[in-house]
Amino acid sequence: MGTLSPPPGPKSHFHALLSPPLLTLLLSSRQGLQMIPAICLFGAMFFLPESPRWLARKDRWEDAHAVLTLVHGKGDPDSPFVRRELEEIRAMVEFERQNADITYLELLKPHMINRTHIGVFTQIWSQLTGMNVMMYYITYVFLMAGIRGNANLVASSIQYVINVAMTVPALLFIDRWGRRPTLLVGALLMMTFLFANAGILASYGTYAGPSGVANTPAASWEVSGPPSKAVIACSYLFVASYAPTWGPVSWIYPPELFPLRVRGKAVALATSANWAFNFALGYFVPPAFVNIRWQTYLVFAVFCAAMAVHVFFFFPETAGKTLEEVVHIFEDPNGLKGLGTPAWKTRISTGRTVRMERDGFDEEEVVEKGGRVLVRGSGSEERGGGKGV
Repeated sequence: MGTLSPPPGPKSHFHALLSPPLLTLLLSSRQGLQMIPAICLFGAMFFLPESPRWLARKDRWEDAHAVLTLVHGKGDPDSPFVRRELEEIRAMVEFERQNADITYLELLKPHMINRTHIGVFTQIWSQLTGMNVMMYYITYVFLMAGIRGNANLVASSIQYVINVAMTVPALLFIDRWGRRPTLLVGALLMMTFLFANAGILASYGTYAGPSGVANTPAASWEVSGPPSKAVIACSYLFVASYAPTWGPVSWIYPPELFPLRVRGKAVALATSANWAFNFALGYFVPPAFVNIRWQTYLVFAVFCAAMAVHVFFFFPETAGKTLEEVVHIFEDPNGLKGLGTPAWKTRISTGRTVRMERDGFDEEEVVEKGGRVLVRGSGSEERGGGKGV
């Protein structure tokens, strides 16, 4: 069986990238500092194993087995869960090879259109949360709250720290939380803080005139005193709500929806929707602050309310599910026509996956036969035991 090993000399490549002259150059400029995380990611990618399904498609079955052993088998290549997963991948790869002529039109076919709409709207809603208001144009918001000069830059930088720090809980617990609850809670929290900012600015703010605050037309509304502090607090809380929810999940969720044969094209389409709306909002937000002022917050708050409704009725749970189980959700013959299993009836399967990794079988496969409890493993294998199994 093949073993997992990085390409020859990744450490030497990584050390070359961070040689003293280059490191000095990076640290001496703002652009250089922004390059450091990308360089670290580049070096770390050498140690990241390939997807077992991708390896299987390339007929690298030993490597696929090794990755599954690493991820699910706790080092045991003969784990029943690993063998079962490998057989499911083998069956899926064979099916995909029989249906290899894939174009973007495949994403619009009746059995795939629902998944395509969910993946694309996950990325669209991620932009329409209003995060761009906070990240790109937060200096305008803080100008309206009376913060100017270097204090504005410091206050703006704090939100980036919050964004990074609040992403960490998602990295640790996202599979335990599930996709649907995370998206729903995030949308509702962001809606709350956007409505709060709109209400504060409408109630306590005043129009700053056509030239705006500090001759910045986009900073068209002015608020001072305790209400200004409330605007700043709600802005930070908004970022803290986005970072562990829509921020990471909007990238995790779309690839989980699609079978391997169309995943690349589907994720590319969803990502293009993200950047198209990113581009549009880059043009929309400054004129919106000039023309509709604090009502800009209402627009994004309504978007957050709409996305919460959309997620509840159409976005199924994928956490802990195999690709084959996700396919069954969308193609469930007993579900809604064109939709499959209703989204609100889907549940997190992380706990079940952990039990299968630990015990080698699914509780649903435990059957009683002739007074003995039998556990169906992969293939036709049966393991017998007493009632306590």
